[in-house]
Amino acid sequence: MAGNGIFAGKGSRSKWLLGASVLSGVLFWKLSPWFSAAAHAVPPAAPAVAKPALTVATATLQSAQWNQSLTANGSVTAWQEASIGAEITGVRIAEVHVNVGDRVGKGQVLASLQIDTAQANEAESQALLQENEALLAEASANAQRMRKLREVGFVSAQQVEQAVNNEKAARARLDVQRARHQASALRLSQVAIRSPDAGVISARSATVGTLTQPGMELFRLIRQGRLEWRAELTADELVQIRPGMDVEVIAAQSRTVHGKVRAVAPALNPQTRYGQVMVDLPANSGLVAGMFARGTFHLGQQAGSLLPQSAVMSRDGGAYVLVVDQQSRVHERKVVTGRRQRDQIEIVSGLAQDEPVVQVGGAFLVEGDAVRVTGAKQ
Repeated sequence: MAGNGIFAGKGSRSKWLLGASVLSGVLFWKLSPWFSAAAHAVPPAAPAVAKPALTVATATLQSAQWNQSLTANGSVTAWQEASIGAEITGVRIAEVHVNVGDRVGKGQVLASLQIDTAQANEAESQALLQENEALLAEASANAQRMRKLREVGFVSAQQVEQAVNNEKAARARLDVQRARHQASALRLSQVAIRSPDAGVISARSATVGTLTQPGMELFRLIRQGRLEWRAELTADELVQIRPGMDVEVIAAQSRTVHGKVRAVAPALNPQTRYGQVMVDLPANSGLVAGMFARGTFHLGQQAGSLLPQSAVMSRDGGAYVLVVDQQSRVHERKVVTGRRQRDQIEIVSGLAQDEPVVQVGGAFLVEGDAVRVTGAKQ
């Protein structure tokens, strides 16, 4: 009986558990549509939005006429410089009339030599000239008489021929003496050392009492006072220069002078591989021969695509910009740059005309950063 009671209790408990399980299954089956609808009714999580790293302004390429120029260095020199010396040697300098920096005219006396010896030589030559003129007159008269006497038979033909030859010799000696007299007169005129052209005295070595020597320079003259700037350019630069181009020359203390190209050297210096360009400078420019100067050649205008220099970054020897895409994210782009002028830089290639780039602050951004675009510069 006891055993049956125990078994009977166990059976009732089993039946209760079985009933509970069946009831749970029925409830889950009944409520499963409701759970499914509830699950579909929950909204999905919103995707995370990237926070802008920086607020930036953008700029695009702008077409402009670029003033093309070329800069070079060089020295100010004399257009032409004449070396002046004495035409006669062995004579002492008696007077010096000019000094360095003086402006002189063509034919002006710069210095005078001692005149005594030249005057004595000229007087002697004049006397000998007169003597030979008298000898010729005498010889001509003798020859004339001999011809008349020959006609009446008083002299021989040989005597007439001798008289004629004496006349010819006298005439020849007179011609020689005339040449000597001209030389002595020229020598006398050369005691005054004159300027061969108008200009400015740039050097003087003449001193009173100095004995003139062959090839001795007494003065140096800048002809017509003209100066020029001689620029040194490479072969690639030289081919861009044409006579008549405008040049802006800047010398000491920022003195600016405007000149024009006079000539371009037809060959390069074989040692330096540079060629010279001669630029005429205006009168009274205030520049001095030997002065170093820097100049700019104005080559004209050329079309170009420009960006603000602040939009271009340099790294590892290259130039880069940050292009902003339609999702306001930045992407690094390598570009080829050209000339610079004030705050503008020329973009030769690597960027389309309408692509916006970060104008300022690109150094604070990296590839893929999101930005807030404001104040776009068109």
